[in-house]
Parts: sequence; structure tokens; C-alpha cells
Amino acid sequence: MRAWKPLTAVCLSTFMLLVDVTIVVVALPDMARSLQASLSDLQWVVDGYALALAALLLAAGAAADVLGRRRVHVAGVVVFAVASLMCGLASGPGTLVAARAVQGMGAAGMFATTLPLLGSLYQGRQRSAALGVWGAVSGVAAAVGPALGGLLTEGPGWRWIFFVNLPVSVAAVWMTLRAVPESRGAHGRRIDWAGTVMIAGFAGGTTYAVVRAGENGWTASVTLGSFTVAALALVCFVLVELRSTHPLLDLSLLGKPAFVGVLAGAFAFSGVAFGVTPYLAIWTQTVLGMSPVRGGLTLLPLTVAAMVVAILGGRLLHGAPARLTVGGGLLLIGTGALCQRVLDAGSGWTALIPGLVVVGIGTGFVSPSVAGAALASVPPERAGMAGGAVNTVRQLGYALGVAAFGTVLTSRMRDTLPRDAAHTLASGGAGALRRGFSEHALRTAFASGLDAALLVAGVAGVIAGTLVLVLVRQPENAVTRTAPQPLKESVPRG
Repeated sequence: MRAWKPLTAVCLSTFMLLVDVTIVVVALPDMARSLQASLSDLQWVVDGYALALAALLLAAGAAADVLGRRRVHVAGVVVFAVASLMCGLASGPGTLVAARAVQGMGAAGMFATTLPLLGSLYQGRQRSAALGVWGAVSGVAAAVGPALGGLLTEGPGWRWIFFVNLPVSVAAVWMTLRAVPESRGAHGRRIDWAGTVMIAGFAGGTTYAVVRAGENGWTASVTLGSFTVAALALVCFVLVELRSTHPLLDLSLLGKPAFVGVLAGAFAFSGVAFGVTPYLAIWTQTVLGMSPVRGGLTLLPLTVAAMVVAILGGRLLHGAPARLTVGGGLLLIGTGALCQRVLDAGSGWTALIPGLVVVGIGTGFVSPSVAGAALASVPPERAGMAGGAVNTVRQLGYALGVAAFGTVLTSRMRDTLPRDAAHTLASGGAGALRRGFSEHALRTAFASGLDAALLVAGVAGVIAGTLVLVLVRQPENAVTRTAPQPLKESVPRG
């Protein structure tokens, strides 16, 4: 029993940080009403967390190797807890978005150190078992997030989706300090802070530009200016990485088609599979009038299908080529998004069930295999960097997916609603629209917007799946889809 106390400590913090990726989705309509938040504000409530996590993940892994993994992990939990308190006490959308970004910073310290800590503690069969438990906890966290968010929002209120993190954080810190010994990486490593700043500028600038495009148009000066800043940050990132002795990402890996294909698949996966879910939550509650609990339960077809396929697939598809599980899974996710394009003014949430199930099946194939596919596409000595890169682009893909689909949705709604709805939509979101326009007009406009967003998601999923099938060919090393890997090879490090 003593040997598994460190695993319990690590899994507790992992569960907490991954739940917070999705738990806010169901609470968005209540947040909008309470804080007078616009639709773009709600986008940033989701994206602030994902962007900070993506931007700092690789740097946090490198910092942990230098400063100590347990120290960085505990610091991440403390930052996460303080930010959760700030979220729960937020008096306006700006404060909430800022606190969510700080939450993401803490989550980066936690997420970047989970696998390295387990890798330093367990060997052989214990390591395989620990990895299996950690993966199961990660899957459960994604599944229960919307339902838990609905229960807390409908019960004590949306602020408690953040307050509940406080006792969990205290328990995680206490257990980590008592049960997890300190460990470090190889000597001589340095933190690539310049690369971290540049990748953060690129991710934040691109996402901001996409969000602003939904409000001001693609040719507006603020949109074009933001895209320009993002492009300059990307160029600077490339220059920095080429000169750095300890880069966040070895750019020579981008010369490997298989690695590029896996990155493209990982990027599209989170965005296509989950990027529309915030707007589905707004639709079910604001337009269809469902409670937060019922709204959260509408996503169960996706999460249950994903969990069942992941569990069964691990047994039945052992040794299957990752290009087929990742590429085929993405094709299913894209097809599932297209199957959800059946909404009109009279549609209920049950119209989404077939498409949600197909998306869940695809997710069950992709989620367990995408990291292994990345490791198989690079030399063994670069496996840690590859794992970190995949985790980073997954979070970035989710953030950009939420931004892009929100822009598509609002653009289509503006085309459908009366002319003066543009200002109402930008300033008050769907809640204000419900008060300002007829039930039929709002149902028609929102269904049309969701259909457009799902079309873009579906096409993106099909294209990404095709790229994976074409680019991911013969693996460079013998990493299989389901065989347990040494945890140090999955570490999100620079």
C-alpha cells in the first residue's frame, strides 16, 4: 500500500487539472448571466486556461529537471489553488479570464511533472500498472468534467466549480510532500525562456486574432495586426530554437514526415473533438432551456463511447499501427462532427446523439495512441521532447478550436438574425439575444451557427485524418500503440 501512495498523490492533482479543462463548459451560460459576459468573454474563459497550459508546458518540464520535479509540481498545485480562489471570487469577466490564465500556469507545472515523477518511482510491472492507472484517471477526468460542472452549477453555483479545488489542492500538496521523493533530470540542462516567450506570443496572438475576427471581421486592423504579431513571434521562435543549445523543440524533427503528421493529428484532435462543446452547452441551456445538470449529461454519449472504446481497444488492437488508430480515429471524429449538422429551429439535443457517439468512438482510438505515435516517429533520445510537443499542440489545438468555431458561429448568426443583433451578440452573448429576439429567431440563428461550426470541424477532422494516414508510415523505433512505455520517454520536457 505504501508503494502506491505517490501514485495516489500524482493522480489526484492530474484529475483536478484535467477536470478543469472541461468543467467550465457547462457553467458558461450561468457565468454569462452573473458577470454580464459576452460570447467572446466566454471564449477566453475556456481559452485562457488552455493557452497558458500549452505555452508553459515544455518550459515547466525543463524547469522541473533543473529545480526539482516535486518542487515544481507542488508549486504548480499551490498556484493552481490560489488561481481557483481568484476565479471563484471574480467580480467580472476580465478578472475571471486573468485568473483562468494563472490556473493554466499552475496546471503546466503539475502536468509537466506527473509522468517524470512516476518514472522516477516505479520500475517494471509497477511502472506499467502505474501508467495504466494514471491513464484511466485522465480518461475519467475528461468524462466527469461536464457532469460534475452541471451538478455544482445547479447546486451551490458556478463559483463552486473553482472553490472545490481548494480542499483537493491541500490534500494533493500534503500527500505529495509526504509520499513523493524529490528527483531531477540530467545535469547541465537549461530553460529556454526566450523560446517560451515566443511560443506564448504566437499562440496568444493567433487566438486573439481569431476571436477578434468574430467581432470585427477578418480584415479589421486589430485582426490583421494580431496575426502579424503572431507571425513575427513564430519567426522569432524559429530563430531562437536554431541557436539554442537546449531548445524547447529540435526543429530538425520537423523534417520527419511521420512526426509532422502526428503533430497535425494531435493539434486537430482536441480542437475538432471538443472545440464545439462550449457552444453546445450554451445552446442546450440558453436556447433549449435545459438545466446545467441536463446540459452536462447531453455530452455523455461522447464521453462514454470514448471510454468504452479506449478500454476495449487497448485489448483488441494491441500492436495495431498507430497511423491507422490515429488517422482512422480522426476520420471518425470528423465524420461524427458532420453527422451533427442536422440542427434547425425545431431540433432537440437528441439529434446530436449519433454524431456524438461517432466522435466518442474516434476519440477512444486517438487519445490512447497519439502519444505513442509521436514517440515512434522520432529517435529514442528525443522521445521526451516529442511527448511534450504533442501535449502542447493538443492544448493549443483546443484553444484555437474554441476560438475558430466561436467566430464561425457568431458570423453565421449575424447573417441570420436582424441587423441590430450584431451589437447585441457582441455585448451580451446568447443570454442577451434570448431577451431581445423571438424564440424562433434565436433557435434558427443558433442552429445555423452550430451547423456551420460543425461543418468546419468535420472538414478539419477529415483533412487531419488523411494527413496522418499519408505521412505516418514506417516508425523510426519500436514503440507500439498499447505497450507500456518507460515513463521518462513520455515526459513533456524541452
